[in-house]
Amino acid sequence: MSPGRISVNVVNLGRVAYRSSLQIQQQYIRQHFDSSSQTPNTVLLCEHDPVYTTGIRRAPYPAEEEQRLKDLGAEFFRTNRGGLITFHGPGQMVCYPILNLGCFKKSVRWYVCELEKTVIKMCGKFGIKASTSPDTGVWVGNNKICAIGIHCGRYITSHGLGLNCNTDMSWFDHIVPCGIVGKGVTSLSQELGRDVTIEEAAPVLLQAFSEQFNCMIIECLCVQKKQTLN
Repeated sequence: MSPGRISVNVVNLGRVAYRSSLQIQQQYIRQHFDSSSQTPNTVLLCEHDPVYTTGIRRAPYPAEEEQRLKDLGAEFFRTNRGGLITFHGPGQMVCYPILNLGCFKKSVRWYVCELEKTVIKMCGKFGIKASTSPDTGVWVGNNKICAIGIHCGRYITSHGLGLNCNTDMSWFDHIVPCGIVGKGVTSLSQELGRDVTIEEAAPVLLQAFSEQFNCMIIECLCVQKKQTLN
């Protein structure tokens, strides 16, 4: 580890309810604001049961549409992240960085761009050519492989990204993902023509994150096991 290199803890929450993930994020955010706390920068990794979430970029999603989606067997949440409606569910790796941008660069635009570059770099490690577009997120051609929607208050970040690994893509058929008409969605499995699990993708994403944010990743996969990734 080079002098002054920032450490970022990774906490793998496993399969967790979306409501619980919001509460856990708030716990970490409050610790950052507590002057007596030595809270490390943290990345929360998890997977959710089927849930549709909306952001704050447009007027509230109509109540009848909310009920229609709930009738499919998914939960529905209105959040304070940026962006429009998206889906989280089994087979999608969700990454919630709870970072103090004062440790990196106090720029929300920079931060979102770094998240995009992280996912592009990760896709490259799998041999997938991904890119950005005028619309936030990471794309393979005209299909979005990773949605990004963040919140930042007093330079503490929350929410983050959802990367499709071996997600059941039919859940996206019931919405216009991120409000972008005429474009589709894809996954690592779909692009590679084989099953790519979250377990396979997670260490590749963390390696790309470590490189892009120039930080040292400390994986806290369980109480007894920690390993560093330079």
